[in-house]
Amino acid sequence: MVETEKIRVVIVDDIAETRENIRKLLQFEPDVEVVGVARTGREAIEIAKEAKPDVLLMDINMPDMDGIAATEIIRKNVPFTQIVILSIQNDPNYMRRAMLAGARDFLTKPPTIDELNSAIRRAGTNAREERQKLPQMSTVQSARSGSAQAFGSGGGVGGRVITIYSPKGGSGCTTLATNLAVCLNSEETSVVVVDANLQYGDVAVFLNEQGKFSILDLTPRADELDPEIINNVTIKHAQSGVRILAAPMKPEQSDSVTGEQFSQVIRYLREMFSYVIIDTASALTNITAAAIDNSDLLILITTQDIPSIKNSRLFLDEIDALGFDRKRIVFVMNKFDKRIGITPEKVSENLKQEITSVIPFEERVIVSVNRGIPFILIDKSRPLSRSFQALADAIKQRIAAIEAPAESLVQSKGNGRK
Repeated sequence: MVETEKIRVVIVDDIAETRENIRKLLQFEPDVEVVGVARTGREAIEIAKEAKPDVLLMDINMPDMDGIAATEIIRKNVPFTQIVILSIQNDPNYMRRAMLAGARDFLTKPPTIDELNSAIRRAGTNAREERQKLPQMSTVQSARSGSAQAFGSGGGVGGRVITIYSPKGGSGCTTLATNLAVCLNSEETSVVVVDANLQYGDVAVFLNEQGKFSILDLTPRADELDPEIINNVTIKHAQSGVRILAAPMKPEQSDSVTGEQFSQVIRYLREMFSYVIIDTASALTNITAAAIDNSDLLILITTQDIPSIKNSRLFLDEIDALGFDRKRIVFVMNKFDKRIGITPEKVSENLKQEITSVIPFEERVIVSVNRGIPFILIDKSRPLSRSFQALADAIKQRIAAIEAPAESLVQSKGNGRK
């Protein structure tokens, strides 16, 4: 691609005046070319297939098909096209749904010219990067399919990717991620913890480690990774041997990592480690969505407060709509306090998702965090430490349960060929 090539844009909105206003805003940008307009979601799908734009500006509310549904279809048909959602409602729930569907960005209507141009140029850069990789796409898809089959068949090829997520901040994702990593790490099973909270990640701090490198040193080389690069960039936790892939040093550096780059790194890590544990931010960014998409298991965390339970319900509704198998969810209630009347049983019944593990509230957790020593390394006999180990055991059992049917299927097919 030459640097002078224009970013090709399609505008989708059911109101003609809005389409025209956006077109006028862009007509004086020398590196942007509007190659089409559409007034419905179905028209957007057709024009995306025909014009194959770099960027598609998508209204979220349209009469025949909403922008989120259209986004999901377009991303499957034209994978390099980047979708920027436009909405009059600055609603986090809309943003979550948009990112899960594959949108690159989310702007509130009416966007300023600076907001619009910045979003288009970021998306345009990503589109060109993904389009350049198209000749390799079949190979990448085969690799992803092979990883999924290995997980299902118990063939031992590739590790298990476990994403830890809570739709509400402060639920204890990093505490759980670091302690779970220590539980799963052994001479037989190697573990790497990936800090996917790219703006304010604290995995290294929780383990009292500091290194010179971060995920930013891997993503530009996502196509050419090797074990030596991984070992040089990750940090080895002195006490447990767990490897750490740290977040960037500065929050503003997070924008330089794309969802596809992150996915490529995760797919490579699963070839090197028995378990890849991903600690995520509560905002449902493209990085978090990529983590969930690449996961064998998703650990969803809630606490006993109403906002956390409400957000968990919203999240479960969203992934149901996207066809995510709830058998791959390990639902955890963290910081459980018996004095509070909201019990795990009530939450399970209300959300129609069984709570697999209950992690008790322990005031001394803050002491372990400040010391940078996972709680399970301080006192393995306490209920909190035992609950971390029980969660690790539950994860192994869930993996075995998922593997078993696929292994039986493979064996039966093999017997049928004899």
